[in-house]
Amino acid sequence: MKALRIVLLSFCVTVGFLAPPSVSAQTPPAPVAPLASSALRPAPSASTAAKSDPFKLNIGLEGGGQAGQVSVAVQIVIVMTLLSVAPSIVLLMTSFTRLVIVLGFVRTALGTPSAPSNQIIVGLSLFLTFFLMGPVFDRVQKEALSPYLDGKITSLEAIDLASVPLKDFMLKQTRTRELEYFLELGGYGPTSVKALPMRVVIPAFVISELQTAFQMGFLLFLPFLVIDFLVSSVLMALGMMMMPPTTVALPLKLLLFVLVDGWHLVVKSLVQSFA
Repeated sequence: MKALRIVLLSFCVTVGFLAPPSVSAQTPPAPVAPLASSALRPAPSASTAAKSDPFKLNIGLEGGGQAGQVSVAVQIVIVMTLLSVAPSIVLLMTSFTRLVIVLGFVRTALGTPSAPSNQIIVGLSLFLTFFLMGPVFDRVQKEALSPYLDGKITSLEAIDLASVPLKDFMLKQTRTRELEYFLELGGYGPTSVKALPMRVVIPAFVISELQTAFQMGFLLFLPFLVIDFLVSSVLMALGMMMMPPTTVALPLKLLLFVLVDGWHLVVKSLVQSFA
């Protein structure tokens, strides 16, 4: 924040030095001419005087002068900060955490650590996040962003209104035990749901999402674990000690996953888990 302010101030000072000085500061006062010569000289027109004036550039960091409005410099700092922490907001305050963990567990359970690749897993999780968070984003735009752009509310009021839909979404997916733990850890007394601060809701939501994702991952591992046991038992019974069980189990896992339409079932279960 301090670095950005310093850069902005340095830019303003540089522009001030590079701006051409005014005519009054550069041109010395003209000598007084005799009355006769000045009477014969025609007066300069308004257009000629306007053309002779140098162009001026004024850059200010103060706000619009309205009560409750944040200054332009603070708004720039806020925007730059939001851009820098936007990935963290997407990861921790939306459905992205559960989606990417469960899809990663599916890949590990299949025994294919490089298929699908990390880019596909993250991309699919991101687009599913946009799909699931669509109603929340529409509510934020309707209640906070549009009134702020129309000038009906201030920037601080827009931030408060935008946090309400996100808080409602996170509270629906958060366990009561996690909320009580962080309330106790933060030294809060009995607090109503609407008065819960974001510093309590966000960590409780993240812990709940991790718990739910690992439970779904455990259920995903069970059928593939059964296949590994069966393949290992058959190979041991046939005396094929040197044959790696994963070599035989991998085609069977892929066949089972394709026959039951695994990706559809996984995505369907993930979407329904947020209902």
